[in-house]
Amino acid sequence: MATIEIQVPDIGDFDEVTVIELLVKPGDSITVDQSLLTVESDKASMEIPSSHAGVVKELRVKLDDKVKQGSIVLTLDVEEDSAAVAAPTAAETQAAPAAATPAVATPAAAPAAAATPAATSATTQIIEVMVPDIGDFKDVSVIEVLVKAGDTIKVEQSLITVESDKASMEIPSSSAGLLKELKVKLGDVINIGDLLALIEAAAPVAAVVAATPAAPAAPEAKAAPAATASAPAAAPAAKASVSASEPVHNPNIAPTGSLPHASPSVRKFARELGVPLAELTGKGPKGRITLDDVQAFSKSVMAGDTRTQAQVSKTPAASAASGNGVGLDLLAWPKVDFTKFGEVERKDMSRIKKISGSNLHRNWVMIPHVVNHDDADITELENFRLMMNKENEKSGAKITMLAFLIKASVAALKKFPDFNASLDGDQLVLKKYFNIAFAADTPNGLVVPVIKDADKKGIVQISAEMGELAKKARDGKLGPADMQGACFTISSLGGIGGRYFTPIINAPEVAILGVCKSQMQPVWDGKAFEPRLILPLSLSWDHRVIDGAMAARFNAYLGQILADFRRVLL
Repeated sequence: MATIEIQVPDIGDFDEVTVIELLVKPGDSITVDQSLLTVESDKASMEIPSSHAGVVKELRVKLDDKVKQGSIVLTLDVEEDSAAVAAPTAAETQAAPAAATPAVATPAAAPAAAATPAATSATTQIIEVMVPDIGDFKDVSVIEVLVKAGDTIKVEQSLITVESDKASMEIPSSSAGLLKELKVKLGDVINIGDLLALIEAAAPVAAVVAATPAAPAAPEAKAAPAATASAPAAAPAAKASVSASEPVHNPNIAPTGSLPHASPSVRKFARELGVPLAELTGKGPKGRITLDDVQAFSKSVMAGDTRTQAQVSKTPAASAASGNGVGLDLLAWPKVDFTKFGEVERKDMSRIKKISGSNLHRNWVMIPHVVNHDDADITELENFRLMMNKENEKSGAKITMLAFLIKASVAALKKFPDFNASLDGDQLVLKKYFNIAFAADTPNGLVVPVIKDADKKGIVQISAEMGELAKKARDGKLGPADMQGACFTISSLGGIGGRYFTPIINAPEVAILGVCKSQMQPVWDGKAFEPRLILPLSLSWDHRVIDGAMAARFNAYLGQILADFRRVLL
């Protein structure tokens, strides 16, 4: 065995960052790329991985320490072969900054020289804002857009928030001016050098921005190669001179914005439990949300606790040995080596399935589901649908049974308004609009687009809009606005098969309708059996808002409408 030192790698354009979380301890066996600690700057939190595998011998950092590239994180006992590989790597790491320092001034000077003629040739200029060096990350996803076209942007103002599997960070603007066009949208995957935005800047402002970095470039180029610290120091100085009126970041104040203040590992833990971070108040430094905050929130919800989070956090956590079932005192998830039993294949889950999986887990655990199964006679309705499609055959417009279900659901929601509601604490929010969502199957998983104001649209218009949304879903072009604002959801398996199932309520809605494939069945009319087309209905409802009698009446009324669609006019 040999002992090596694990250092902070290149973490991008950050000087000193704060240690906010320790993920290992002495004696732990770690693997290559396993996260060791979480650090945070004023723009991002990220996890620092290990470059080698071995056993942790000693931690060299503690919470709230300041670290930077090259800082020693811990010592690691590794096998002799691994230590031999690590030795030249460490030597190269020390030599690399010295060799690279003289070249730092060259790129800084070149853009300055290039920007100056543009500034003097016109009163305004269009500046391309690129994704800067964001460290050792590739293919990061845009999870939040913080500005829009027409906004006035300041230097270093955050434009978007991106997230990798290790970190979430805000991407700032390198220039000030009027945002002409944003070149990225939610869900896009970007990399360093990608075009982010076009900003229109006044020439005098652009000239100052271009000239300011050029001034320290000359002495920086003459600096000795060993003075590696001068390059990082020059950048903040240049930024300060450009935007002297900008407020300096205060490390004692939690970052603002819609994203909760939490590390990537805490975010991941919260997603797995279905905990909405926006509803938590962090008890960590600067209001940071910690693992304990997430666990305390989950336990209070599972126990039906009405106390505040501050009161809950003072209560000792329930022991796992007690097994009382009201907290998170569950057995650990089984770890199985599946390769012992035969050949296996591993593949990553799609992003849609990851997101929907977390939401479904939360909804199933936190909503008391009850399901009513019923049948609707749609014989006459199906005949009418086929007749309408035959008449409209030349126009190409095709009416689906789901369009009739949407219209029928609107009529039922109007008669039973508690189904068109959402819980907000101890209050029931009754909605006066009728937006109906429907589950659409795509190659990457189920998505749920929304038909807005379905009560104001006819069957033909609803069918056409459903077709457009379904196509966008299959092409992966659905935007957030297409999937927001639903009051009630319909999940249809009619084109596939099945008899009955239990659909999971899509919070914050209080009910969801599941329909399966219709079948011809013999039905007794009092004199004889007649063949009738029967549609199976499965209604899941939130027992906190709806009781069994109301659910039975809702299903019965819905069946009556589908049996005689003229009732929607009543």
